[in-house]
Amino acid sequence: MQVIFRSVVFNLLFYLNLFVYLIIALPTLLLPYRYLRGVARSWARTNLWMLRVICGIKAEFRGFDKLPPGGVLIASKHQSIWETFAFLLYIHDPTYILKRELMWIPLFGWYLWKAQMIPVNRGARGPALQAMTERAKIEAARGRQIVIFPEGTRRPPGAEPKYKYGVAFLYAECGVPCVPVALNSGLFWPRRSFRRFPGTVVVQVCDPIAPGLEKPEFMAKLQDELESATNKIVQEGIRELAEVMAQAEARARP
Repeated sequence: MQVIFRSVVFNLLFYLNLFVYLIIALPTLLLPYRYLRGVARSWARTNLWMLRVICGIKAEFRGFDKLPPGGVLIASKHQSIWETFAFLLYIHDPTYILKRELMWIPLFGWYLWKAQMIPVNRGARGPALQAMTERAKIEAARGRQIVIFPEGTRRPPGAEPKYKYGVAFLYAECGVPCVPVALNSGLFWPRRSFRRFPGTVVVQVCDPIAPGLEKPEFMAKLQDELESATNKIVQEGIRELAEVMAQAEARARP
């Protein structure tokens, strides 16, 4: 019951907080992008604070010193909404590969355009892939970090990996290192669920993959390293979650 109550409180405050920041950020549409980035980081920081205080969800970021400076391709696991905002605090100047429909959302979509995110028309396939790659090359040349979720959508912890080939095209065309990023956020903020479970979200940055590999070799290396690192921290999170829930049950007994 405590998890449900805290989850409801957090969800209400999360969307209220989002609405407030959408209004606060309106002047940044007329200002240089760095002002919007500052507001977005403040929003992300507030979300992490609410998660810690209300839901007992902490965050641990490991290995971010491995991120090369300047333009880089970040290939991350995607299990939850959590990483979409938490990365804003630890990646200097990210631009996300995202479905173009998000750009059409009033207010929220305006900020995505302002931040020069990279939309993808999933229905167009070949042309969409080419347009995505050209935009990514431009942003990488500007020294930005291109964040892509190689499986294309949220996948629950432990699900069979389904990597899409778009990440290989980006890697081949942009000519920058690719950094795999593992995480276990889906244990504590599950997709398609309102419940938030206490514990520690771990984000693990793996060693960069240098440019120059052939696409099949790159895909095999990326999936092997990313899945291996993810499995380790998912198991770590499962053990912690089990301990936390057992302690909560013990406290609830008369």
